[in-house]
Amino acid sequence: MKAIRLLSLSLAALLCTASAAPLAFAQAAPQNAAKRPAQDPELQAAIAKSNAYTSLANRTLRAIESWDRYKSWVDLKKGPTGKERYIDYGLYSLYDVKDEIAKAEAATGQAPAQPELDGAVKRFIAAYQELAPLITRAERYYERKDYRGDNVAEGRELHAKMVPAAEAFLRERAQFDVQLNAYKKGIDARELAAIEASEGRLARWQLRNIMIHARAVMDLMPSNERPIVDLAAFDTALAGYSGAIKEMDRFKDNNPSGVPMIDSSASTWLGSLRDFREKLGKSKGDVRKGAAGDANRIVSSYNMMVTMSDSAARMIR
Repeated sequence: MKAIRLLSLSLAALLCTASAAPLAFAQAAPQNAAKRPAQDPELQAAIAKSNAYTSLANRTLRAIESWDRYKSWVDLKKGPTGKERYIDYGLYSLYDVKDEIAKAEAATGQAPAQPELDGAVKRFIAAYQELAPLITRAERYYERKDYRGDNVAEGRELHAKMVPAAEAFLRERAQFDVQLNAYKKGIDARELAAIEASEGRLARWQLRNIMIHARAVMDLMPSNERPIVDLAAFDTALAGYSGAIKEMDRFKDNNPSGVPMIDSSASTWLGSLRDFREKLGKSKGDVRKGAAGDANRIVSSYNMMVTMSDSAARMIR
């Protein structure tokens, strides 16, 4: 069993808010008679595509978690022998993703056309559909301890199929993530501009600006597959998030009500990020050398901010 199992939540946390929120929150006429952002049909279509792909990405994270579970007790080169100390860990069962796959497949043919992203989604779905049935068989096999009756024969057979399927799945997942994150950044910029054009840099703009920059930090958080942080890129993202907090502070100077629910947590998170960065500096970016606990707390706090930001968006008037 591996000594440390890093940040299984980090990618999930990132993706759960990676879709741009629709511009039409249920909001009444606010201070200064600000209007809702105009409904740009092209932007709304882009958001719909992003949401379909993000739902698929979120729901299929379970396959990554299940594969990590398997890797935690088996020697991938040798395969299962039946003598592993933690063989009872088995694998996690997968979620039903039929609806998410159907919606994502439909989105690949819908505007706005995104050839690279749409292609990455199709390849990812194919890779998932190759791996998922194998994980399901293996999960049942180890859950029922069938390996005790066949001397791990089926376990070895499944292992030989799962390893290449998992490698292909993870490779396609990485490409999917890169393409999806880049796509969302473009949507974020357009959404933020639409809010500013409609009502200026008021509470809603501040909220979105904070969460956009928070996600930029999350893009660089470590994972099991990537435990070493790019410190230069992290510093850039951290500076961007710090700038968003300062922007919020200037807004609060003239608007005492501030940004509902999230302003305190967002400020506290900045302090946690700076503590984390200091530890990363000492380990040359390797989170395994004393910063894994901080990283998981940062992920947990980010998840809470996501929840609070969703509620705050509905409160803003």
